[in-house]
Amino acid sequence: MWDRPGPGLEPVSPTLAGGFLTTALLTEASEEASLRALESLMTEFFHDCTTNERKREIEELLNNFAQQIGAWRFCLYFLSSTRNDYVMMYSLTVFENLINKMWLGVPSQDKMEIRSCLPKLLLAHHKTLPYFIRNKLCKVIVDIGRQDWPMFYHDFFTNILQLIQSPVTTPLGLIMLKTTSEELACPREDLSVARKEELRKLLLEQVQTVLGLLTGILETVWDKHSVTAATPPPSPTSGESGDLLSNLLQSPSSAKLLNQPIPILDVESEYICSLALECLAHLFSWIPLSASITPSLLTTIFHFARFGCDIRARKMASVNGSSQNCVLGQERGRLGVLAMSCINELMSKNCVPMEFEEYLLRMFQQTFYLLQKITKDNNAHTVKSRLEELDESYIEKFTDFLRLFVSVHLRRIESYSQFPVVEFLTLLFKYTFHQPTHEGYFSCLDIWTLFLDYLTSKIKSRLGDKEAVLNRYEDALVLLLTEVLNRIQFRYNQAQLEELDDETLDDDQTEWQRYLRQSLEVVAKVMELLPTHAFSTLFPVLQDNLEVYLGLQQFIVTSASGHRLNITAENDCRRLHCSLRDLSSLLQAVGRLAEYFIGDVFVVRFSDALTVVERLVKVTLYGSQIKLYNIETAVPSVLKPDLIDVHAQSLAALQAYSHWLAQYCSEAHRQNTQQFVTLISTTMDAVTPLISTKVQDKLLLSACHLLVSLATTVRPVFLISIPAVQKVFNRITDASAQRLVDKAQVLVCRALSNILLLPWPNLPENEQQWPVRSINHASLISALSRDYHNLKPNAVAPQRKMPLDDTKVIIHQTLSVLEDIVENISGESTKSRQICYQSLQESVQVSLALFPAFIHQSDVTDEMLSFFLTLFRGLRVQMGVPFTEQIIQTFLNMFTREQLAESILHEGSTGCRVVEKFLKILQVVVQEPGQVFKPFLPSIISLCMEQVYPIIAERPSPDVKAELFELLFRTLHHNWRYFFKSTVLASVQRGIAEEQMENEPQFSAIMQAFGQSFLQPDIHLFKQNLFYLETLNTKQKLYHKKIFRTTMLFQFVNVLLQVLVHKSHDLLQEEIGIAIYNMASVDFDGFFAAFLPEFLTSCDGVDANQKNVLGRNFKMDRDLPSFTQSVHRLVNDLRYYRLCNDSLPPGTVKL
Repeated sequence: MWDRPGPGLEPVSPTLAGGFLTTALLTEASEEASLRALESLMTEFFHDCTTNERKREIEELLNNFAQQIGAWRFCLYFLSSTRNDYVMMYSLTVFENLINKMWLGVPSQDKMEIRSCLPKLLLAHHKTLPYFIRNKLCKVIVDIGRQDWPMFYHDFFTNILQLIQSPVTTPLGLIMLKTTSEELACPREDLSVARKEELRKLLLEQVQTVLGLLTGILETVWDKHSVTAATPPPSPTSGESGDLLSNLLQSPSSAKLLNQPIPILDVESEYICSLALECLAHLFSWIPLSASITPSLLTTIFHFARFGCDIRARKMASVNGSSQNCVLGQERGRLGVLAMSCINELMSKNCVPMEFEEYLLRMFQQTFYLLQKITKDNNAHTVKSRLEELDESYIEKFTDFLRLFVSVHLRRIESYSQFPVVEFLTLLFKYTFHQPTHEGYFSCLDIWTLFLDYLTSKIKSRLGDKEAVLNRYEDALVLLLTEVLNRIQFRYNQAQLEELDDETLDDDQTEWQRYLRQSLEVVAKVMELLPTHAFSTLFPVLQDNLEVYLGLQQFIVTSASGHRLNITAENDCRRLHCSLRDLSSLLQAVGRLAEYFIGDVFVVRFSDALTVVERLVKVTLYGSQIKLYNIETAVPSVLKPDLIDVHAQSLAALQAYSHWLAQYCSEAHRQNTQQFVTLISTTMDAVTPLISTKVQDKLLLSACHLLVSLATTVRPVFLISIPAVQKVFNRITDASAQRLVDKAQVLVCRALSNILLLPWPNLPENEQQWPVRSINHASLISALSRDYHNLKPNAVAPQRKMPLDDTKVIIHQTLSVLEDIVENISGESTKSRQICYQSLQESVQVSLALFPAFIHQSDVTDEMLSFFLTLFRGLRVQMGVPFTEQIIQTFLNMFTREQLAESILHEGSTGCRVVEKFLKILQVVVQEPGQVFKPFLPSIISLCMEQVYPIIAERPSPDVKAELFELLFRTLHHNWRYFFKSTVLASVQRGIAEEQMENEPQFSAIMQAFGQSFLQPDIHLFKQNLFYLETLNTKQKLYHKKIFRTTMLFQFVNVLLQVLVHKSHDLLQEEIGIAIYNMASVDFDGFFAAFLPEFLTSCDGVDANQKNVLGRNFKMDRDLPSFTQSVHRLVNDLRYYRLCNDSLPPGTVKL
């Protein structure tokens, strides 16, 4: 219940609190006796030997004491008389509870006494109290102000200002001020909206005074210590005001001001400044940008920001050696961090008034002065070692500042002629590439990404100025590109890259993969802006590393055990390892840039792209021919994975160019060029040898993905006639060949199926050779599902019983391949889908025949339903109505209530998945346009509402619910006329369409289920179902229908309001508010005249007067923003009144 406080005075040794302590605490025993009893209890409570049961007893005892009227008098005595931290903390908790939950019922005489005694206590003991007790006492006093200022506690804020102004109590005043800002500016729920608004208004009136005081404190400390600071003699390298600086700062005087040596502060001054800066940071988080934030305040904050980049102070601290001085150095660094926090709070505000823009410009100039100071390179220090010496938090804050500058303000500032953006980029460049940590470097790359995005969108919106903009930034971008490329290469950056972890996965990528991916994103964005420069920078580097790789052939020797790489010297192996790692990264870079060679620029950049693709084809063929993946090396644990990775990355890079090859294919079709045919044939020669069980999975899968891309994206007419492709067909259909790993088998089968099924580009229908392709496809599928077909029960010759596990393997292997083939053809032309279904027909029949036999094996049922779901989504037209009906009927018969209960309740997640897949199939059925499947609607709705819903309605688990409600939503959405028949005649006669209602009981049951779902804790289901209702209203005017309007509308509004009051789904406040508005807007008169009074009457925990106030405060506005504001006000104030009423002592008379 209580946080254990930090170290205070050693408590008395624990004694078991006997009956006397209980009576002492719960009766009017003497204060002294009660204190002794409490001290003993608290010590016992926190003692290591106390059992949990005893702790619960003590806790109950203390809670009962706290609830007593008048307990606070004892606590006041305890606070002034004890040295025991635990007792003080407990006493303050009693006060906190009294003020925040019971204040309304405290007699006004007692309130006056508390308001008078606690501040006196604080003033008398603030110097001696442990800091956590002092801060808690401040918070309790501020809580009183939150309730009573200014009406009953008129000098609350004046007292704080006086404390700040008196030198003896300045720190205490600042702590009070910060606590006030935290507790009053953004108060919690336990205040009425009117009071929250009043407090904010009162605080805003004080802002100017407060900021003036804080500025004064910081300036006074600075000036006082500046005068006495000994100025060191100028060193030869200390000329800080170079050209850049005079560009950044308008006047030499401000540069001079910022060049003053940083004063050495005493501990007390340092403490006061840190408190003042903490106050400012919190104030800036909620006050609007305005003239109250004066230039002198900003300049002062920047003076303190310099503490973060002042190495001299740290140096002195470490030279002088004492731990006191080291602490001092850290404290000074902390002042810099706090000052940067203030600056970042201001920076994060996107809405900048015109009159504040000049201040912003000044802020940027002063921060870039600091950036120059941090990145200044002189002989004594490299930039990196300087950054390493700075506080890590300071660097983080500084990086945050730069990110805010680029993302929020760059567009605003770039137009100022006096702001030198290019020089800023130079500084940012130095700052980025000298970051001492990987995280710091990542954060800086993010900033460059933001800048490049800004530049790209700027050029797109002002195409006329494209050249001018690019010319301005070209040098900076080329420099960035070169450096980022250097950073991913072991050749230039081995020490850092070797620190990166390439084993542990975090968010599906290792640290090394994240490093490479973020770097390549920057490379790609520069490529988009400067394609020619980027290519001419990257390709030569790739070429250098390729030479090393292609030269390995000369070092291969044949031995008895196979081929061996004859490079053995340790140094040579290390250099080869680095070169191969670099080649792998550069291949990924080249692949990432593929998108910038296609589309409109295909012809312009054709020769560059062709050069790349030819190199990639050559490299992949080379790797496959000399079988580098199977070669023996001197350091197999390092070099073998390197060689496999390079080979896999070369295939992946070539795959990235498949869209370019497809565009080349359509060009080549017109010119019939041999060059293209050779590229594809050679690629297939490189791929085919890798489709083997002897090849490592990483390489095998890269080859399979490339094959799929050639078959699916490029689709050359001649692909099937290439001997290498014929080889793959033969291997896959050969029953005796060893099966590839699952994933590879699926990919290869997809590729072969697509070669036969997908229409060839640029050819008319009559040249597509469909008859031949259809026969070939049928024989391919027949070979792939041979074993599966043999599982079908045969009446003529009953077959040998196969072990269940073997049967399951055959079902899994076949269905995974067939499902993938169907899924990949589902979006294609009708002809392709027709041929696909013809080939699959027998397999589908077999699956339906096998289904009942495996209904109790949920893992098999899951796979079968997956297959049927894919069929329904992709080929339902081809399957035809009679057969589709047969399938649906089979499923409806199999999924009896008992079977559903068994699946959902007893078979765990697999069983639930089976039911979810079944419901997904029904979702496809109910969405089908036309009348074909309408006869199934009654049985589908009855299955949902009478069989599935009762099983899952009361279960807390979200399993199956989301799918069931989606099915109900789709049933309503796509079959509205099943429930609401509108006739033209009726609408003409009445002037409005009052539709005829059919199947009313089913409609009501569905709506009832939706309503029930809003009473359950699952927030995802709540969000989904609210969205479904809103969609039905948008598309079908659900809320306007007579049945909904008259019998359900206000039930739903009531449920949604209760949800808001109970705060059970707080993340959805906004969505719930909008839904309430949409429902109420159907009948505003009814809402204001009948529902609202009724709702308030039924509210418990509030009295009649409070209900009247709640009703009066709900404005009659009918626009969305005002209405939802009233809803949230009603909810907030209702909760507040309940809280107040709960806190009143029993028998209180409320006037």
